[in-house]
Amino acid sequence: MTDMQSRDALATSSVPRHVAIIMDGNNRWARARGLSSAQGHRAGVESLRSVIRRAAELGIGTLTLFAFSSENWRRPSAEVSALMELFMLVLKREVKKLDDNGIRLSIIGDRRRFSSSLQKQMARAEAQTRDNPGLHLVVAANYGGRWDIAQASRRLARRVADGELAPEEIDETLLDSEICLAGEPAVDLCIRTSGEQRISNFLLWQLAYAELVFSPQLWPDFDAAAFDAALGDFRQRQRRFGMSQQQVEANGA
Repeated sequence: MTDMQSRDALATSSVPRHVAIIMDGNNRWARARGLSSAQGHRAGVESLRSVIRRAAELGIGTLTLFAFSSENWRRPSAEVSALMELFMLVLKREVKKLDDNGIRLSIIGDRRRFSSSLQKQMARAEAQTRDNPGLHLVVAANYGGRWDIAQASRRLARRVADGELAPEEIDETLLDSEICLAGEPAVDLCIRTSGEQRISNFLLWQLAYAELVFSPQLWPDFDAAAFDAALGDFRQRQRRFGMSQQQVEANGA
């Protein structure tokens, strides 16, 4: 089967509703080429475009990308500044393309640490694409899974303090309604590039039953074909959700 036939077969088969990606390896890619970290991050933007296009082609409902974690502020200040400039530039340049292709953009995470100009650009990009019916592209920026659960817990605690809610009413469904990405399907597949095998505080709640694929490719080398390969791996998995293999097979899954 040719690469084109493989891609067509994938497009007509079942695909995950929600894919999350930890885009890792920009710095290592740059160092291997004697380039700056900023150049590595810029190189990763093309991979970003390629994967977004492919996700939209395949009819994936939600694509969540880990762009900047709450721990990334610990990186050298020059790298952080370059990342912020790149984030602003990408938002300005890419939002019209997203809008023209019917893609809806959402940004999750604690925005308070970003500059006011970047916060305004985020809000403008979201507003411009809010009603688009296609792929829901979610960018996690200054995001951490522990922060996400903590902020959801605080919201529920305020409701308890205000007398709107009894503590015994709090269950998984209620907490889920306050978590980032409430209303979106749970993550089916999480991909991490660069060969690292950890989730680094990403979507801790939402990844509860996700399948994990660890790609050896550094993010700037991760293209549509690599994305298809990860999806092909996902399609070979038997998802049990706590059931036995026999139960899954009996149910025809």
